[in-house]
Amino acid sequence: VARPLRRLAVAAEAVGRGEEIARLPEEGPTDIRRTAEAFNRMRKELEGLELLRRELVANVSHELKTPISALRAHLENLLDGVEQPDRETLQIMLVQSERLGRLVDQLLDLSRLESGDVPLEREMVDLAPLVSQVFSEIQVARPEPGVTLADDLPGDLPPVFADRERVHQVLFNLLDNAVRFTPMGGRVTVTASPHNGSIDVAVADTGPGISAEDLSRVFERFYRVDESRSRDDGGTGIGLAIARSVVEAHGGRIWADSEPGRGSTFTSELPVAC
Repeated sequence: VARPLRRLAVAAEAVGRGEEIARLPEEGPTDIRRTAEAFNRMRKELEGLELLRRELVANVSHELKTPISALRAHLENLLDGVEQPDRETLQIMLVQSERLGRLVDQLLDLSRLESGDVPLEREMVDLAPLVSQVFSEIQVARPEPGVTLADDLPGDLPPVFADRERVHQVLFNLLDNAVRFTPMGGRVTVTASPHNGSIDVAVADTGPGISAEDLSRVFERFYRVDESRSRDDGGTGIGLAIARSVVEAHGGRIWADSEPGRGSTFTSELPVAC
């Protein structure tokens, strides 16, 4: 009876010191066996959290390093006289600094959302004018995308009870992603329908689609389906993580459906205004 308890005590102390430990044998009387099972589950969850922490640190370091390295290279060239402070060089440096600032802002925003520090200013929000506003902003940000933007919202769609700015953020992130990955001549459509006291807002595109393996991870921080295209196009890999945090803060959920070669659909669930 005492041996497994001593083993558990030693393992708990090792976890407290941050050491890696082996799985405890689940043996002995029922209560002790259940305690060992619970400890092993906790150990597995802690290992998963540590892995996520390491991945986050590595991803943040990589994302910050890229624009910083580019800025440093141009500054060194300017000091050495290799480059001249002309408009083109300064524009490149400005783009890199904006990318750096955007990444920092999104990281701070995501951190506040996940910790629950951002209060939601809920009100009745009509989705049709909000979608039109986001369409206009997307067209300004990407003046020649070659992609058709359309909405198919029913005229009698009830408003949602949500934070207008946060819903705008979700729609912009989803539409910006859809336009980015839809080829020239493609189409991005926004639809909405009531369902069990909520409004399901769907953003569908005619892009290349997402594989099943990638589909299960698209809402993770810094995860990219297409590494090169996202970085070249200014993507940070945080937009979908922010969208998920916002929707979940409203008590809803967000999910993605896709078929490779036939496009993707991202659906978010928002509460209907009473």
